[in-house]
Amino acid sequence: MNTKEMIDSILAETGKAVLGKEEVLRRILCAILAGGHILIDDIPGVGKTTIAVSFTHVLGLDYKRMQFTPDVLPSDITGFSMYDKGSGTFRYVPGSAMTNFFLADEINRASPKTQSALLEVMQEGRLTVDGKTYAVPQPFIVMATQNPFGSSGTQELPESQTDRFMIRITVGYPAREDEIHILSGESRNPAESLTPVISPAQLLALREEASRIHVEDSLYGYMVDIARATRNHPDIRLGVSPRGTMCLASMTKAHALMEGRTYATPDDVMAVASYTLSHRISLSGDARYAGKTAESVLSDIISSLPLPSLKEE
Repeated sequence: MNTKEMIDSILAETGKAVLGKEEVLRRILCAILAGGHILIDDIPGVGKTTIAVSFTHVLGLDYKRMQFTPDVLPSDITGFSMYDKGSGTFRYVPGSAMTNFFLADEINRASPKTQSALLEVMQEGRLTVDGKTYAVPQPFIVMATQNPFGSSGTQELPESQTDRFMIRITVGYPAREDEIHILSGESRNPAESLTPVISPAQLLALREEASRIHVEDSLYGYMVDIARATRNHPDIRLGVSPRGTMCLASMTKAHALMEGRTYATPDDVMAVASYTLSHRISLSGDARYAGKTAESVLSDIISSLPLPSLKEE
């Protein structure tokens, strides 16, 4: 299989267990190919765990899931040192994050201290226990789910943590026909029965291929102009950080790869900008009072900027 056929096969196999959510699956796979982590912001019961399990089986990854509650400790994520009487030494007991694919379910129900335990491993691909550093397996992907802020027992994630997620998306309710198929069991495979399409090594190769997608300087300038506009907009209290611009570039390349191209275009930028940048924007109080959202303000910004001119291929 060539790259495009491989990507299409991943989506087709995952779609056997996740009905009617093709665009959601594409966005998640794009973030995975870009080397990032995924934040799903939605109500319970819309299939977030099924999506995670489906991807782990199709991508051939090891998988661990943790239900975040107020009593979860940082050591549950990072692991801890245990004294071994036989050898007279301490040995490392891995935590839940020592895996390829870590599902952090309802992350905003845990304490801020526990949430912060994820930061190093998400950013650096390693964790530290008692002064010793341990690398997590590669590829390493965090998919976190959070209930809408204001739900019982939740607290809002700080900007420093949401900024480390490549994308934030919602799943949404299924369409009527899809929900009927879910109830009847028709056209639906259990996530655990899905067939692996690629291996972890092949996924790393796809990531490397995505990183080599050609991006012209004018297109990089377009991405920077979008970010700078969010930093100077009257409706925005906190704009997109340089990390956010880097994530936009990575997602743009991954989207071009999924489209079967070796070069990126402005269409790739516009396709991924909303769910890559909106969670990195904090609106002013007046804008929120006026009913504006980060997505709507970002859309206005993008539509107001001139498109870059690219060289003829």
